[in-house]
Amino acid sequence: MHIESPRTTRWWWVRHAPVPDIVNIYGQNDVDSDTSDAKVFMALAHELPRGAVWLTSNLKRTHQTADAIINAIRLEDRIEGLPVRVPEFAEQHLGAWQGMNRAEFFASRAHVNHPFWFGPSSERPPGAGAESFDDLMARVAPAIERFSEEYAGRDVIAVAHGGTIKAAIAHALNLSAEAGLAFACDNCSVTRLERLSGTPEPLWRVLSINHRPWVGMESLRLASVMA
Repeated sequence: MHIESPRTTRWWWVRHAPVPDIVNIYGQNDVDSDTSDAKVFMALAHELPRGAVWLTSNLKRTHQTADAIINAIRLEDRIEGLPVRVPEFAEQHLGAWQGMNRAEFFASRAHVNHPFWFGPSSERPPGAGAESFDDLMARVAPAIERFSEEYAGRDVIAVAHGGTIKAAIAHALNLSAEAGLAFACDNCSVTRLERLSGTPEPLWRVLSINHRPWVGMESLRLASVMA
């Protein structure tokens, strides 16, 4: 039986920049992000590959973050095309929980508090359109596979959300959704996953999770000045 040579699709997941309103739960509410920290975006510009496919979710905080990175890259290199907006990469829809005060929400749910998320992966909030984290993973994983095939052999930069990236890691490692909630995913951090196709079954490997390329940059700069 002929087996194709493996082709590696290199995923560079970037969580969106911080949301100024840290008091309330936002979920799929279309809130703004704060992209004012130039040091962070210059670090991302140096870290991320050129010639990549760019994807975002359909929520503007990912568009704003992608624009800030691309503007930093354009100081040195030309970027062609616009990011493709992928609704499947949106954050978990938290239904009636969206807009609630975070502190009051967690205080009211002390009996079911989850250490890493709003609730267990199987819990679907009340309200129209609400999803469990299991639901989120079920919509994210097929989209990842679809784009991995469409852009096989290329770099894919996906600016998305904490929940989306946790789901992507769990999918790559063949973990349960509940296990996926344990991964840390800071704002603007980079998570690198690679998918090999052309094998009997697609294979995934993890290169880094929650990498923050701006950390340590200042100390390195000072060391180079003093050298």
